[in-house]
Amino acid sequence: MIDTRKRDVSKIDQVLSGLPADSSAVDTEVEILRSRSLATRVALKLNLVADPEFNGRLRKPSLASTLLSAPMGLFKSAAPVLSQRSAADQKALNDRKELEAVVDVVLRRLKVARAGLTYVIGIDFTSTDPTKASMIANTFADDYLLEQLEAKFDATKQASSWLNDRLGQLRVQVEQAESAVAAYRAQAGLIGAIGSSLTEQEVSNLNQQLALAQASSAEQEAKVRTARGQLAGGSNGEDVGAALDSDVVKRLRQQRAEVSGKQADLQTRYGARHPEVQRVDRQLVDIDAQIQQEINRSISNLDAQANVARQRVASIQSSLGRARGTLAGTNTAAVRLNELERNATSVRTLYESFLNRFKETTTQQGMEDSDARVVSKAKIPNTPSFPKINLNLALAVMLGLGAGIGAVLLAEALDSGIATSEDIERFLGVASLGSIPLLSSTQGKDTGGGGESPSDMVVERPLSAFAEAFRNLRTSIVYSRVDKPIRVIAVTSSLPGEGKTTTAFCLGRAMAMSGSRTVVVDCDVRRRNINRLLGQEPAVSLMEVLTGKVTLDQALVLDAASGAWFLPLARSSFTPKDLFGGQAMSNLLNELKARFEFVLRDTAPVLPVADTRALAPKADVVVFLTQWRRTPRRAVQAAFELLRLVGADIAGVALTQVDVREQAKYGYGDAGYYYRPYRKYYAQ
Repeated sequence: MIDTRKRDVSKIDQVLSGLPADSSAVDTEVEILRSRSLATRVALKLNLVADPEFNGRLRKPSLASTLLSAPMGLFKSAAPVLSQRSAADQKALNDRKELEAVVDVVLRRLKVARAGLTYVIGIDFTSTDPTKASMIANTFADDYLLEQLEAKFDATKQASSWLNDRLGQLRVQVEQAESAVAAYRAQAGLIGAIGSSLTEQEVSNLNQQLALAQASSAEQEAKVRTARGQLAGGSNGEDVGAALDSDVVKRLRQQRAEVSGKQADLQTRYGARHPEVQRVDRQLVDIDAQIQQEINRSISNLDAQANVARQRVASIQSSLGRARGTLAGTNTAAVRLNELERNATSVRTLYESFLNRFKETTTQQGMEDSDARVVSKAKIPNTPSFPKINLNLALAVMLGLGAGIGAVLLAEALDSGIATSEDIERFLGVASLGSIPLLSSTQGKDTGGGGESPSDMVVERPLSAFAEAFRNLRTSIVYSRVDKPIRVIAVTSSLPGEGKTTTAFCLGRAMAMSGSRTVVVDCDVRRRNINRLLGQEPAVSLMEVLTGKVTLDQALVLDAASGAWFLPLARSSFTPKDLFGGQAMSNLLNELKARFEFVLRDTAPVLPVADTRALAPKADVVVFLTQWRRTPRRAVQAAFELLRLVGADIAGVALTQVDVREQAKYGYGDAGYYYRPYRKYYAQ
């Protein structure tokens, strides 16, 4: 903290000033309340080290803590260093670490915050025990105020101690300076009163005395001459100037005047014969005698005084001459004396100021007041502050909804496949021909589902939802072009594994069972999956027909269950020649169109194989298959571009392997969305 309260022991105001009333000072006090030193003080005062809530060492170890403590053997190399410590030092270190850990817990549970822009600071503490929470919060407030008082007391104590030490030093300096002045005065003979030396005072006094003595001598000479002239003229001495100026005579005359006034008063009151009047008369006679005697002594002493005055003038003149000689020598020494006196005065002044400050600081000690007060004590809470069940439930619901919506939005953003007929029209710009369901999604208790394969399901359960999907697909294909008849149909997709062969096989069976003479031609020379669905491996196939080795009748295979015809590919039928784009393939198509109402061609995927691009233009329409929610839209769009480059007529897109149960939840606006209401319509 940057303490804005400056210690100042040179002023009389106060040793440690109060807090300034500004925002930064309040924020500083907030940080002091959060300080580690105050938390340590509270922890020691309340002995929180012995509380299992704050000291994890006192709690029962959990499985996680046991597992975390297992690798401690990795630090075995430090054991010899630690063993060099004494047991007492090691215990003190462990106790210190334990206390620091407890303080960390206390600080994490403490919350100190300023209330807006006011000077009020709130102290919150969280504990599992409501009484303990209130007690610790109040202890923080009390110890904070106590710490303020201790800080001021320590500051005053330190100031007093410093002043006392400084006074001791100044006292020695004052004594030394004054001793130096006194010693130099004695050495140089400059001892005297304040402002002058004895010699200066002596010269000054002698000058004054000489002037007075000379005046007095002249006066005495005049008095002597006057008195002698009056006596020579026949005077009794009463009018002699010495007698007139005599204090004794003046007092006696004053006394006589008082007694004379009293005499006149008594005579008026009692008469001349009254005893009191007679006593006053005797006093007047006595006073007159004393006056006469004093006049005689004054006159006789005038000559003596005049002689003494002359001798005094001579003596003073002699002493003045000697003093003036001594003063001339001491004036040079006075320069050093003045310097010593100025030094002593400055040291004495400094000492007196520090002495006064020491007395004030000593008086102030013990009268400190804290800069804060407790507005209200922390009460014991009646309800726990955490967890807040209602709030947590509300947050859980909101977070759950948010997470669900976020997951849906993320799934939508990451879902690059096609899920509904609306997606087909929006992203691909072609018609939706229908959906081929995943067989397992259509089977259940209410549909009488068994273990049939998709190819057999069309024949064995013609009224099932699975079989109905192919009849819907047939209708969509046949009526996809109203301006021309649809005879040759190419079934393809963008990638392998999207159900082309199964769709073509089942669609051929559905068409044959509807009364249409239908043939299915296997044009995928790399897979030859028609053979797998037929359950036989033919000896001759499409390739032999195209090369002219066999006739069409020799290669055709009849499906007795449905009445459909199949033109498969034999295992050894692969040839590197481009037979699909030649005249042989065109001749074969013409022959098939002459003998059959519908010609279905199961072709290879568009993107990895070029054969389909040679076959697609020779078909009336191309039925494009895409796996539900799996095939990326970009792959379908790329395949469309390749087909359009060769002039293929794309009738539309059919979704394959559709999970009708999931589509009923997902595909709002699509026919599959209503599968649940109408699934019981299917008898099988």
